[in-house]
Amino acid sequence: MTLRKVAGLGALLSLVTPGLAMAADEVVLNSGDTAWMIVATALVLFMTIPGLALFYGGMVRSKNVLSVMMQCFAITGLISILWVVYGYSLAFDTTGMEQGVINFNSFVGGLSKAFLSGLNTSSLVYAIPESVFITFQMTFAIITPALIVGAFAERMKFSAMLIFMAVWFTLVYAPIAHMVWSGNGGLMWDWGVLDFAGGTVVHINAGVAGLVACLVLGKRKGYPTTPMAPHNLGYTLLGAAMLWVGWFGFNAGSAVAANGTAGMAMLVTQIATAAAALGWMFAEWLTHGKPSALGIASGVVAGLVAITPAAGTVGPMGALIIGLVAGVVCYFCATSLKRKLGYDDSLDAFGVHGIGGIVGALLTGVFAAPALGGFGTVEDIGAQLLIQFEGVAFTVVYTGIVTFVILKVLDVVIGLRVNEEEETVGLDLAQHNERGYNL
Repeated sequence: MTLRKVAGLGALLSLVTPGLAMAADEVVLNSGDTAWMIVATALVLFMTIPGLALFYGGMVRSKNVLSVMMQCFAITGLISILWVVYGYSLAFDTTGMEQGVINFNSFVGGLSKAFLSGLNTSSLVYAIPESVFITFQMTFAIITPALIVGAFAERMKFSAMLIFMAVWFTLVYAPIAHMVWSGNGGLMWDWGVLDFAGGTVVHINAGVAGLVACLVLGKRKGYPTTPMAPHNLGYTLLGAAMLWVGWFGFNAGSAVAANGTAGMAMLVTQIATAAAALGWMFAEWLTHGKPSALGIASGVVAGLVAITPAAGTVGPMGALIIGLVAGVVCYFCATSLKRKLGYDDSLDAFGVHGIGGIVGALLTGVFAAPALGGFGTVEDIGAQLLIQFEGVAFTVVYTGIVTFVILKVLDVVIGLRVNEEEETVGLDLAQHNERGYNL
């Protein structure tokens, strides 16, 4: 079995780090790489619980704080098990794939790795145990559906949410991950789409699904005339800080080694995030007269999202521009555009993750070029930009259509939304018989 057959994010490094794509029997365990990847895996899990749980939990009303946190925890458990049973296989089994040939396995993997068949303590991927790689990839699979929660917060049944996430993970996340990361023969891999750590697979995927979900479920009762201010911005800032720190595992960990690519990914992640935080803050300051804590927290996440696809190929100045553009563009999309179009994306999952992912994916095609300080192999910026656009467009269309179908079927079968009385009482009591605060 070649190394290509099990590498996902790591396989991308064969484009930017020569010498990594070798047969598995030539790989020797590297304890330094292994130690770093164990840490990176823990950091990415930390992004969801408690990072995302607190970030989202603080932004909802107090009567829904537990429901959002509960959803993050439940998704973590659900996706972990589905990943082991068949998700890893659907994403990274390359049986039947051939470079330049489009067939069924260009879109989704087989089941030869179902239930982690063949895994043992000697299995290696890029000089680290395959078990570590599996767990690292699992944390990406966990956070992606959890991000969607922000779009439909405060109005979806817990039971419907669980079923939706299981089906969406199976029909959307795993195939997109396979198409982008599985290696030669994967649809978007063969196109040459650059996505180092998940701009397409994670953020555009989740953002578009979130937009479809909030449109299908409809607006929250009273939106937009009833005030729905965040109940605890302290939680949100803490969550944003945890996401910022955890994201170094997300991006630098995608090197699947403790090497120069990981170091540069860490640096550009910090630069882009700082730039986006300031970009959002100053844009809000200029348009509304005052900078807000919620604004800078949102800007942080926008920068983290935008640099994700570019982290392995852009240089520091490219990261600075990506961050600034993402901060300003996401600000206007999460405020002015949302108000103009009238959709109720509760916590701006689409405005931040969807738009930020699109900005980052497109600008990766520009700033990965060595001529602009990048470290990729891009020689024709126009051609790569077109490839990036094709990847974005395919993901938007595929995710949008499949998500819509899943939600419509579930709505007919079990219903998606809580009733008006439950929504008024709050999902904490209505769905879990608990309160976030007992005073």
